[in-house]
Amino acid sequence: MNLETVLLLETVNFAAEKHKTQRRKDPEATPYINHPIGVARILSYEGGITDITVLQAALLHDTVEDTDTSLPELDAVFGATVARIVQEVTDDKALSKQERKQLQVEHAPHCSHQAKLVKLADKLYNLRDLNRCTPSGWTPQRVQEYFTWAVQVVKGLRGTNAALEEKLYQLFKERGIET
Repeated sequence: MNLETVLLLETVNFAAEKHKTQRRKDPEATPYINHPIGVARILSYEGGITDITVLQAALLHDTVEDTDTSLPELDAVFGATVARIVQEVTDDKALSKQERKQLQVEHAPHCSHQAKLVKLADKLYNLRDLNRCTPSGWTPQRVQEYFTWAVQVVKGLRGTNAALEEKLYQLFKERGIET
């Protein structure tokens, strides 16, 4: 087995352990780990990304925000580059939801290329998920507002990965949202 395969499997295992008790907000209460695995798959399968650090960061992108994982822990286990990418895509939960959403829009153009890739794949996964089924407690208006906000984030990521961007713009077009 090559080193990259070992690294990816270790990363999947770490993320699975960290997210083991979490569920998505869909009616089926899907295991949360499906999300970071799906984001990494979008990057590799649809975005053509083979950079192991980007794929690791995709698998770990919600660990600091949503579990007891710390950035120093990620740095110690996976290295400074993976930790930095995760830090770039992590929201500060001490802020209000509205502030976090606004900061995502403001920070998107200034992220590293690696973080932009993770953000694109994360948005693509989440928007597809919203099209597939509405999360418990969400109204159609809230779903549409999420899509409208996501357009603003994605605008700041333009020029990162044509294949992923095209898929996102197609979703926005289907929703009747101007880009």
